[in-house]
Amino acid sequence: QVQLVESGGGSVQAGGSLRLSCAASGDTISNYCMGWFRQAPGQEREAVASIGGRDVTRYADSVKGRFTVSRDKVKNALYLQVNSLKPEDTAMYYCAADRRSICLEYLPRAYEYNYCGQGTQVTVSS
Repeated sequence: QVQLVESGGGSVQAGGSLRLSCAASGDTISNYCMGWFRQAPGQEREAVASIGGRDVTRYADSVKGRFTVSRDKVKNALYLQVNSLKPEDTAMYYCAADRRSICLEYLPRAYEYNYCGQGTQVTVSS
């Protein structure tokens, strides 16, 4: 059983940056498919980024060039560097994990992950 705890969210102005973190416990996540998804009020969950067992990364078109996903295998943590933020990036951001190799083939949808955290809020003002 993997536990995930996100942090790093906040309120920023458009154009700003944040670094979201996800601390994992209960298992070593170095070979897990790990990802981030977000959900804005009244909207469906949207997959944002993923990183696979060979550190293959995938991004939603809406964030390519602005967001970077990475992991620290020593700290057992996942990160999402979010730059050039836009008001439409405002959402609750969730960290997710799955033992399967789904990240190697495509950007997994939120419901495909077995584990997810409680989320961290990102609010971007114009």
